[in-house]
Amino acid sequence: MVDVTIAIPTFRRPRGLERLLAAIEKLETTANVSVLVADNDAERGDGAAVCERLRTGDYRWPLEWIIVRQRGIAQTRNALIEHVLAKSHAEFIAMVDDDEWPHRQWLDTFLCAQKETGADVLYGAVVREYERRPGLWAAHCPGVASTRVTSKSNDTMPGAGNVLLRRSCLEGLPKPCFDPAFALTGGEDKDLFTRLRKQGCRFAGVDDAICTELVPASRANLRWALQRAYRIGNSDMRVALKHESVIAAMSREAVKIAGAVLLFPFLFLLSLPFATRRAEPLCKLYRAGGKIAAIFGRHFNEYAVVHGD
Repeated sequence: MVDVTIAIPTFRRPRGLERLLAAIEKLETTANVSVLVADNDAERGDGAAVCERLRTGDYRWPLEWIIVRQRGIAQTRNALIEHVLAKSHAEFIAMVDDDEWPHRQWLDTFLCAQKETGADVLYGAVVREYERRPGLWAAHCPGVASTRVTSKSNDTMPGAGNVLLRRSCLEGLPKPCFDPAFALTGGEDKDLFTRLRKQGCRFAGVDDAICTELVPASRANLRWALQRAYRIGNSDMRVALKHESVIAAMSREAVKIAGAVLLFPFLFLLSLPFATRRAEPLCKLYRAGGKIAAIFGRHFNEYAVVHGD
């Protein structure tokens, strides 16, 4: 049997973490599974308390948890990777966020796809459920709408919320794997995957490897969707400036920024008759704004605010 560690970063979402761990316990898999949780709240330790209670109750899989005192999603993901590489022989690391939960065949679907493709990094689909159904303007925006894997997905970098990574591709990577500069901004996952691509790692999308994500009411609205578009543009530009020459990155992105700004009035007017498409040009405009802000050294700390519990 193949050894897999499921690595979970958590911060002040005890209900979400417990729901996730319950779903992992019900996985239908032939793998030898272990679970590692990194709680980024040293003050309250809600995540650690959930783990301790579940393990006392005879949890199905070996369950460990660690406390990460330095605040930040990048720091928490690094602690997970470092712990697995130092203390486990797992061949694969599956990463899931604490507001998600996997379907029962999720892990074996990933492993079968990995065997077929030989990929080093595999990413699955995220189907979203809502505490409160979003309005038509927000419903189809990134971060609110479900994310399926299509033939076009290989042109974009996946997030780290539903991925399977081969251990060996992380062992050869200079540490830390996730750049701490992205601690509260997000984008640490795109930065990692950019480095892995440069290292020659192979990627594969697996649409049947499904996690469900709960979208709380505070995120199921146009305001949050536009903030997310701004943040993605901001972090994407920072990653581009980090890995390319300033001239190359700015030359390429300047065309996209100019297109979003100049075409916005025309595209917005065209979208008005279609309620589900009206937010698309707005999201493109906010994304361009985030890129411009990054050029001038401004960051947006999206993860300073916790949504859901």
